[in-house]
Amino acid sequence: MHLLVLTDRPGGGKSLLPSLEYLDHTVQDAPLDASSLGGLSGCDVVVVDATGDLREAAGACRSASLHELARPTLVVMSEGGLAALKASWGFDEWLLPQASPAELETRLRIIGDRAAAQRPQRAANVGDLVVDEDSYQVRLRGVPLDLTYKEFELLKTLAGSPNRVFTRELLLQEVWGYDYFGGARTVDVHIRRVRAKLGPEYESMIGTVRGVGYKLVPPGTRRRSDGDD
Repeated sequence: MHLLVLTDRPGGGKSLLPSLEYLDHTVQDAPLDASSLGGLSGCDVVVVDATGDLREAAGACRSASLHELARPTLVVMSEGGLAALKASWGFDEWLLPQASPAELETRLRIIGDRAAAQRPQRAANVGDLVVDEDSYQVRLRGVPLDLTYKEFELLKTLAGSPNRVFTRELLLQEVWGYDYFGGARTVDVHIRRVRAKLGPEYESMIGTVRGVGYKLVPPGTRRRSDGDD
C-alpha cells in the first residue's frame, strides 16, 4: 500500500508508527493540514497523526472523508487522547503509536478490504459480455477474453454506451488520445481483432455503420437497415 501520512513530527510517518520500518508499504509524509490532501490521488490509505494537535487532526480527517477522492483514514491516537476521539471525525480505524507490525498490518488490510468492498463496481454488462474496468478484464459467458490493452479500451468505450454510434475519429481520441498520429485505419484493424476474439457467435455485436463508424449492439436488438455489415 501507499500511505499518505499527515504529521508534523520531524521523523515523519515512521516516527509516528515505528512498526512501518518492518512492513512493505511506501510512505509519503505531508504536514498535518487539509491542504496536504492534494496527494490523495496516489495513495491507498490516509494516516492522520492525532497524538498532538487534536483540532488539526479532526479537521484533516473530516476533509479526507469529504474529499472527492476519499480514501480510508487511519487515526493514530495516544492512549490519553482516546476520550476525544469521535465518530464525527469521519475516520475508518484508529491505532496506538506503539502498535506492533502485525496489528498495524491487520488494521491496514481491514480498512483496505472494506473500502474495496464499498467501492461501486465499474463494469459494463451487455448481454453475456462483461467489461470490468477494475480488473481490466472482459468476460464472455464468464470466460475471460485475451485482449490487448488497446483492444480492451476499445471494447470498454463501445460497451459504455450500447447502440451509440462512435465515429472512427472519436474512437481514436477516446482510445489512442489526441496526440496519436496514426490514421483511422488503426480503428478498423483493432475492431477486426476484437470481433475475432468474440468469436462467430458474438462478433456481430460490433456493428459497422458505413461511412460513420461502429457501435456495440446488445443481443436481441439487431437489426434495422442502418448500413451495418
